Amino acid sequence: QVQLVESGGGLVQPGGSLRLSCAASGFMFKLYAMNWYRQAPGKERELVAGISSSGGSTNYAGSMKGRFTISRDNAKNTVYLQMNSLKPEDTAVYYCNFRGVVEYWGQGTQVTVTS
Repeated sequence: QVQLVESGGGLVQPGGSLRLSCAASGFMFKLYAMNWYRQAPGKERELVAGISSSGGSTNYAGSMKGRFTISRDNAKNTVYLQMNSLKPEDTAVYYCNFRGVVEYWGQGTQVTVTS
C-alpha cells in the first residue's frame, strides 16, 4: 500500500535550518510530482513547494521562495525540503503529498521555530 513517511522535524531557533525527508513506498515514485504542504494551528493547510516527477521543475509558495528548497532522489524514493532562515511563522506540521487516483498524505512532522 502507499506510504509516505516524513521525518526531520524538530525545534529550531529563528534563523536556523532543518531538512525534512519523505520516504515513499507502494507506488512508482519516479512517475509522480510530489508536494510539501504545511498546517499551522488554527489555519488552513497550505502548499509549501512542489517538484515534478523528474525533479526538473519546482514551484514554491511566495513566502517560502529563496528560503526553502525542494528536491528528490528517485533512486531512494525520497523527497526533501531544505528549510533555511526559519521564522516563527514557519511553525507548523509539514506534510508530504502526491496526487494519484486519490490524494495521498503522510502523517506529518512537526516543525517549531522559537527562541
